[in-house]
Amino acid sequence: MTFTAEAAKAAFPDEVVTNAVTNLVKVPGLDKPVALITLDNGHDHTRPNTFGPQGLVSLNAALDKAFAAEPAAIAVTGKPFIFAVGADLSGVEAVSDPKLAREIAQTGHDVFRRLTESKIPTFGFVNGAVMGGGLELALSCHYRTLSENTAAIAFPEVFLGLFPGWGGTQLLPNLIGPDAAVTVIIENALAQNKMLNVRKAAELGIVDEVFGSADYLEQSLLWLAKVVNGEITPARREIDRGAEWDAAVARAKSIVDGRTHGASPGATKAVELLELARENDLDRGYAAETDGLAELLMSDVLRAGLYSFNLVNKRAKRPAGAPDKSLARKVNKVGIVGAGLMASQLALLFVRRLKVPVVLTDVDQARVDKGVGYVHEEIDKLLAKKRVSPDGANRLKALVTGSLDKAAFSDADFVIEAVFEELGVKQQVFAELEQHVSPETILATNTSSLSITAMASKLRHPERVVGFHFFNPVAVLPLLEIVRGEKTDDAALATAFSVGKQLKKSSVLVKDATAFVVNRLLLRFLGEVLVAVDEGTPFDVADSALEPLGLPMSPLNLMQLVGPAIALHVGETLHGSFPDRFTVSENLDKFVKAGKKGVWTWDATGTPSVDPEVAALWTQGDRPSTAEQVRDRALNAIAEEVRIMLDEGVVAEAQDIDLCLILGAGWPFWLGGITPYLDRAGVSERVNGKPFLSQGVASVPA
Repeated sequence: MTFTAEAAKAAFPDEVVTNAVTNLVKVPGLDKPVALITLDNGHDHTRPNTFGPQGLVSLNAALDKAFAAEPAAIAVTGKPFIFAVGADLSGVEAVSDPKLAREIAQTGHDVFRRLTESKIPTFGFVNGAVMGGGLELALSCHYRTLSENTAAIAFPEVFLGLFPGWGGTQLLPNLIGPDAAVTVIIENALAQNKMLNVRKAAELGIVDEVFGSADYLEQSLLWLAKVVNGEITPARREIDRGAEWDAAVARAKSIVDGRTHGASPGATKAVELLELARENDLDRGYAAETDGLAELLMSDVLRAGLYSFNLVNKRAKRPAGAPDKSLARKVNKVGIVGAGLMASQLALLFVRRLKVPVVLTDVDQARVDKGVGYVHEEIDKLLAKKRVSPDGANRLKALVTGSLDKAAFSDADFVIEAVFEELGVKQQVFAELEQHVSPETILATNTSSLSITAMASKLRHPERVVGFHFFNPVAVLPLLEIVRGEKTDDAALATAFSVGKQLKKSSVLVKDATAFVVNRLLLRFLGEVLVAVDEGTPFDVADSALEPLGLPMSPLNLMQLVGPAIALHVGETLHGSFPDRFTVSENLDKFVKAGKKGVWTWDATGTPSVDPEVAALWTQGDRPSTAEQVRDRALNAIAEEVRIMLDEGVVAEAQDIDLCLILGAGWPFWLGGITPYLDRAGVSERVNGKPFLSQGVASVPA
């Protein structure tokens, strides 16, 4: 092994060390003891076990002790509820020496491989959360059991811009087959880091046996004894290294091309390594993993992925500028003005998370009934999927009611409106509400672009009005833009943040500026694409221009998802505030008036082409641009807009803009939001004369 204890400490001086302790355990039916290695970093389940250099050194020493005892078997398990969740990413960010990056890559292989090549049977007792390097450790053992209450099972590396680099790409396909490995390593990771559940992990063959959590360790040891004594021979599937492997690699390439457009080196390398695993040669496979990992660890792209990880897991949990949480008022009842789809989605979210009475209101009984009915139907779907109990479903449904009379909100602590996106309508709604609610009731608006200050301007108590902007679909996208109007007080704001946390959303404090963060930036680059089309650029050329960023969808597909009418309305609002930077396409106006929803039609093979009706109504000029020109124009515009937003104080820092795009627009982790990309591509320097982020933030330290 490369690292000594001293070198390991020098490499990651701030590592939260996961110590590995070996105990010899007597097990009925075995003459010799079992060497049981327990991983524990000394913290509770909120700080999972991870592996840095010192943790790997400790595990290596524990293996030395285990082998020296010549036991009947060696088993590795974790602290309560946690097996291990991978490499210590916080230490990786500080690595600036390529030699150290290679040592980290090599050491994981050296230590884990001892379990794979052991003449003594080795077992992974996966007693809780297992991800990344932790799953690779378990796969390195000959056999695996799993606790039935394990909450997280995944290889998240490709999601972060990396790949499983301590054996995962070589061991998994040779255990469960190449196609299943593509699902776990690539497809799930690129689907917003989708996790496996216990049933699926067992079904795929990742583990050999599942045991109840109450006596998990005892059951696993008894099972181990039967395996060692030959009473049980865990099944191993036959691996097809021909046509099935070809098909799996082709599927992997298709997924990576479709989701990343070549913009994620980690995803591309994962495909190469899965192809190499066909040979089932650990020497070659591990050497290739080490080379790839050492190279990626020294890339700015990976640092952008780690930057995203920290934004979502650290910054999002401590929102910049949020008032002291002790100022928050308790919310015992929620009112929702409107009973359309967005309002109904909000009602479902509030009742599921807060478990307090929720009342919807609208202009007629039919709409109210439809809104309440939607919530009840969605709860029934949760019941059918066994995500709530019958009793729980009945309780939730009983909490959701409707009323035509806003007096039903008289005892509500928090009322949110989700009505038509027009300032006068929203002002009227708030004026009516003020007649019925207490002076301390929070009045929240789900507006996507309008001024909170203007909305509150005619009220007796404007200090309790706050922007509470969700993203669609409400149940999926985790971002909540919380907007402070000019007169919003700290108590209202603190309550909004408290409610956001109870709703399990990640909240970002935003200044009251037109379209806030996400919509302002999306409309800025969509506007540039539409202008290019208006000038004569073919639709497909303009729409594909941003593919090298690897965004989740193209601008015109995004417009179709959001709804062209909404895009037009927000664009018009932005044009009213910033006419020099946001234009309103006359063609888009015609498009919306014609009732069109999207630019494309698809044939039977799924190939898109421009809808002939759209082509007929869209008047184009004779100044087409190339895809590269459109991309440069859009990126220059975004870089300019981000700098203006930061100068205006729309958010505290560039990090908050990146967090908003990751959580509110689904931008990939490995992109790092937008500012690291603009810095890497030289756009920030070109447009603004300087990068957004300091060297070493989302990039390799100097």
